[in-house]
Amino acid sequence: MREYKKDAEAIEKLTAIQRKVTQDSGTEPPFMNEFHKHKEVGLYVDIVSGEPLFTSFDKFDSGCGWPSFTKPVEPEHVLEKFDESHGMRRTEVRSRYGDSHLGHVFDDGPRDKGGLRYCINSASLRFIPKEKLEEEGYGQYAGLFDKKGRAV
Repeated sequence: MREYKKDAEAIEKLTAIQRKVTQDSGTEPPFMNEFHKHKEVGLYVDIVSGEPLFTSFDKFDSGCGWPSFTKPVEPEHVLEKFDESHGMRRTEVRSRYGDSHLGHVFDDGPRDKGGLRYCINSASLRFIPKEKLEEEGYGQYAGLFDKKGRAV
């Protein structure tokens, strides 16, 4: 089993926006981020620890300007924390092992898929295409995708 942890070497390699988001609980600009309109099939992992967070099958266009997901692929990897910053009451989501700020979860997601919207900063994610899951050490997730890229 792969070990996930907050990795100093990975933090060293972060870009300025990735560091601001993951380490300082910042937010990247809406609509101008890497995965907002991303449609490729695969797995999104924490950019610091590598822990699996979301699949492309749980991604949807919420119109908010950031990638949105209905649920985590591994719920125990996504921690919720009450957040009163910026004069708002929200639920922050962080990765368990990387302790990266990911974004926030709201209850205005698709009702037929549980009603949640995980609004996630692209800067906190790394994408693994389904074709590279095995090569990147995420082979146990390959079974989630069939040969045509649909959810199983």
